[in-house]
Amino acid sequence: MSLDLKKQLITQLVESSRFLRNYIDHRAKGRGTTRAQWIVLFRLRDQEGLSQVDLADVLELQPISLVRLLDRLVEHGLVERRHDPRDRRANRLFLTASGRQLADDLDSLRDGIATDVLRDVPAAAIETSLKTLRDIKERIKAFAEPSGSVAAK
Repeated sequence: MSLDLKKQLITQLVESSRFLRNYIDHRAKGRGTTRAQWIVLFRLRDQEGLSQVDLADVLELQPISLVRLLDRLVEHGLVERRHDPRDRRANRLFLTASGRQLADDLDSLRDGIATDVLRDVPAAAIETSLKTLRDIKERIKAFAEPSGSVAAK
């Protein structure tokens, strides 16, 4: 494969990602939320009781950025912080009933976005794309590791 083709793919990934983020932000705003809040709600619905530190790690966010985001979610009654019984300095995070309802409502928004964006794309193309994107993600993660194991290849 030529270097030019590889550069075109990287350019398309970056541009498509930016357009998709903007589209999701626009659609989420119509539901009174943001893409960042949406991601937190979905993660907590799947892994309720995470500590703030663990959630920051999972979402690959700086803890201070997550704290501000959590403050807004708590203020809107979507998330609650509970003291960790094993570590008084730590908080565990849980969705409120309203937060769970919003996460469930956002499932339909996610379904609509997927339908809109992937309309008329054959299932085989989606499966191939998913595999390729997962492979690219793993390679990027390996580059980011301190050992740089892929860089040597």
